[in-house]
Amino acid sequence: MSEFRPPREPGPAPDREPTGHPATDDGASTAPGVEPLRLRPLLPRRQNPWLVVEVDGSPGAHGALLWALREAARREATVVAVSVLDEPDGDPLGGGRGQARAHLAAQNQLEARVLRAIAETGVHGRSRTAVLDRAVFEALMAATRGADLVVVSALGKTVLRQAVPRPPARRLARGA
Repeated sequence: MSEFRPPREPGPAPDREPTGHPATDDGASTAPGVEPLRLRPLLPRRQNPWLVVEVDGSPGAHGALLWALREAARREATVVAVSVLDEPDGDPLGGGRGQARAHLAAQNQLEARVLRAIAETGVHGRSRTAVLDRAVFEALMAATRGADLVVVSALGKTVLRQAVPRPPARRLARGA
């Protein structure tokens, strides 16, 4: 009869204590034939919210910016402070040096207002600034009032629609 012997494992290295399982190069022990499981980082189920605030220099807009910064800190959101540029009269294409200067001046004023609000609230790292044309801002505002907003890019199309509210539940009287 033949004798069955399991393969002989090499002895442990002299600087390590013997364990029941062979050790890996980094010192972590694993069972024979089992590799460590590498987990992918968990992605959030929902993307962090964005708060868009129109900043026009009025006291009401400043108050809205302060509220948005505090709310962004509470929700882990990002505030997008927006300044809106009107189209120049007589030039439908909106080109020229005057438009570039107006855009740069609006950007500088917007950043100064945001820095002032950050100093008042103490909320850092949760804001961005953007100068938008009136047409883009009106499209965003229409979406907040129930209009469909379709965003088309090279990656595809996305439709933003308002959620349909559920009708209130009717309560029936017992015995009816």
